[in-house]
Amino acid sequence: MGYGYSVHVKAKEVMQQRRAKALREADYRLQEIYNKIPRIEEIDRKLSSLGSAAARAVVKGGDVKQHIEELKVQSLGLQEERKMLLAKHGYSFDYDEPRFICNICSDTGIIEKNGISIQCDCMKKLMFEVACDDINRIAPLKLSTFDKFDYTLQPDEVISGINLRENMKRIYLFCRKYASTFGEGSKNLLMKGGPGLGKTHLSLAIANEVLHKGFGVIYASAPSLISKLEKEHFSYRYDDLSETEDAVTNCDLLIIDDLGSEFSNQFSTKTLYNILNNRILLGKPIIISTNLSFENIESAYSTRFLSRIAGNCGTLNFVGKDVRNLVRR
Repeated sequence: MGYGYSVHVKAKEVMQQRRAKALREADYRLQEIYNKIPRIEEIDRKLSSLGSAAARAVVKGGDVKQHIEELKVQSLGLQEERKMLLAKHGYSFDYDEPRFICNICSDTGIIEKNGISIQCDCMKKLMFEVACDDINRIAPLKLSTFDKFDYTLQPDEVISGINLRENMKRIYLFCRKYASTFGEGSKNLLMKGGPGLGKTHLSLAIANEVLHKGFGVIYASAPSLISKLEKEHFSYRYDDLSETEDAVTNCDLLIIDDLGSEFSNQFSTKTLYNILNNRILLGKPIIISTNLSFENIESAYSTRFLSRIAGNCGTLNFVGKDVRNLVRR
């Protein structure tokens, strides 16, 4: 999945910490055993020396097979004695073994399949959790679910030929279906309408469900995204692709909230167009929410920018009353 570089780095750090903790705790348990049963420490030393002896026998040559067999018999005898001593003192035979969270990859995050190193499922799950945490730092992901979206807050009345409640219900059901069927080929969306109508809530609800399907999602408000890209742009060499730019270009789903609220300048206009255009060319879906009308988008950015949005995004027109004001009543 298309997670950003920082997600991979954080997940790798967590995985390394998991493995280090398991090994450290196993060492503590081993020392406990040595303190209570000194004979086991002697056995472990002998087992280690037998392993070295086997390696030397192979290098030395001669009747290697017979010598290896003799060492094997000694090793098995010592291992059996070790198990008996552990049981006698109330320990399981594997008490001093590392207790990894994932026994498939031993908390390395990597497994071998058909001679190829691939990510273990536990690493994929961890990256998903890291991605969720990243989004939760900037948005109330846990609070913004489909179940917590109440389209009935919109009054059952008609304005300009549109029933506010029915229109919001259609948008809600569309977004639920979009999230549940998300995959390669999912369309781009433009959520357009006034403030307080649920654009951010529904875009985050989509992010929530798509993340749970295992896809890489990046959510950012337009101001925070431009601010981060601008800082990285002027701190990298001219021909470098910044981490954020790479992530927003290649993640499975990019959600840009509140387009038009960012400080507008040549850099922001060019950058937002490039992000939109690159993702369209790559066939990677993007969801944009904005309070701007098409006319305002053209005025704030360019005719070319509007053309790319209008021609490549399905538009959801949010019409109604600010639910925040309705809830306060």
